[in-house]
Parts: sequence; structure tokens; C-alpha cells
Amino acid sequence: MPIVERDPWRLQYFTDVPCPDDIVIPTDDGDAWRLFPAHRHVYDKLHVALSQGLDCAPHGIEPSAWPVFSKPIVNLRGMGTGSRVMRSPADYARHQQPGHMWMTRLSGEHVSTDVAVAGGRARWWRHTVGHARAGGTFDRWTIEAGRRPELEAYCGAWLARHLADYSGIVNFETIGGRIIEAHLRFSDQWPDLYGPGWVAALVELYAERRWRFADDDRRDGHSVVLFAPHGRRYTAPPATLQAEIRAMPGVSSLQITFDPARAPALHAMPPGGFRLAIVNCWSLAAGRAARRRLAAAFGLLPPKQPG
Repeated sequence: MPIVERDPWRLQYFTDVPCPDDIVIPTDDGDAWRLFPAHRHVYDKLHVALSQGLDCAPHGIEPSAWPVFSKPIVNLRGMGTGSRVMRSPADYARHQQPGHMWMTRLSGEHVSTDVAVAGGRARWWRHTVGHARAGGTFDRWTIEAGRRPELEAYCGAWLARHLADYSGIVNFETIGGRIIEAHLRFSDQWPDLYGPGWVAALVELYAERRWRFADDDRRDGHSVVLFAPHGRRYTAPPATLQAEIRAMPGVSSLQITFDPARAPALHAMPPGGFRLAIVNCWSLAAGRAARRRLAAAFGLLPPKQPG
């Protein structure tokens, strides 16, 4: 199974799909960097900003207007590492450092988009919107059934200019219809919500450089997340409960997103919480009900009062 998956709780989506031994499909930016040397420029965020005519520069060139958004020029780790808003020249002087850049602080909707690309041309699109909470955590993501024609036209034109000979999946992060990041991989958190046969089509795309996917069961999906406080060591809920949740009507899959054998500090987590589980579902009500059951099993809900 040459779909390279770093998170063992996501292997469930790929184990039953045959893949040729000589085809490697990345789910991690580090692997994508190694696999596609001719297309590494997409990981240069300064290049991505300049290619769109956005106001930007490396640290060492002071902005002329405030606020700006500062971040590493290349960050294969993700999680927003090293990023911040700079509101004034004093902020800039305090936080200026090598290998970082600033750019216009964009406003508008933050959308994550997976695109199937064959020979530099977009063949399939799927858009996701996150519902954020404090400290870099999320309540859920909504995987939209609908199309976004303006965003697809903009990103499709960028693909044609900058990835003309690429075949595979590209993930775009956009704010207000402008690209802030591009990744040579797909979003491995919710491939089951893309519909039956999607992973098989993914394998064919990398093996044959063509895209064939019926996409005839397109509907809104939800990826509902359970976060918990840092500073505790958590134990996975019983297998029987996990099986019951997976069998709930409207639920597609369950991920327990940590390794109980590893120290909590060794998991990459946002500052606002420790991610325990993800419920992928077609029914948001079912996903929330599953999350409540998991929260109770992890001891995160207050005990019921007698009487």
C-alpha cells in the first residue's frame, strides 16, 4: 500500500485499495517535497504570494503599511508554526528573523480545497471550510458538496501557470479568494467523505496520470473534532464503544488521533488543546452525538448529579 500515511489512525481509508508497488502517494509535505523535486517551488510561500501580485517581502525589507501577516517562507511541519500578525514597526523590530516573510493580511473566508490535477489541468474540486475555536483548535470542518466557480477559476489559472506538467492532488489554502499555501498532497483527514471510489481514482491518477471518478454521491459532510485540555495522559476508549460509534446512522468513520503509548508532549498539537478524536459523518447531529459519547468516555463531561 504505497500511500504513505504518517498517522496510523488514517490507514483505515487506504488498506482495502490496491496500489502498484512502484507508485508512491504522499499525505505529508515532507514526503511530497522529496517525491516531486521539479515542483518544490509551491512550498515557497514568498513565491506563492509574489506570483499573485500580493504585497510581500522577506524580513529585512520593512512593510510600508500595517498590519501584515508574518510566517516562515517554507514550513513543511504545518500547524501555523512561527506565524503571527505584526501590527506596527515595533512588532516588526521585535519579531524579525531570518527565513521569514511578511505579506498583506488577507481577510475573508478561509477555504481548504483539494484539486485532482492531470497534466496541469484541474479535473475535480472539493472545498472545505473550518469552524475555528480558540488556540488553533477547531470544532469541525464542513466538506461542501457545492462548487465555488470563482475560486476554481482563480486557482485553476494559477495551476496552469505554475504546475503545467504536474499530475496528482494539490491542496490549496485560500483566504478571501487568494492563495496563501499550496501542498502537493490531499487532505487525509476525510477521504471517506469524498464518496465511494475516490481513493481508487486517486491511485489511478498517480499511476496513469488520468482522473476518472463518477462523483455521483456528492453531499455535504462533516469532520467533527474532540479536543481536551493539555497536561493529562489519555487512554483510548473501549473497542466496543468505538465500534458502536462507527455503526451509528449518519457516521462514516472514527479516528482516535493519538498514541496512548507515547507521551502527550511528543504529539504535535495546537496550543489550545490536545486532539483526541475525529468523527467523520454525513449528519452533523450524529457527529455531535458521537463526540458527546466520546467526551464522556474520556472523562471530559461533568458527572451527572443524583436525582
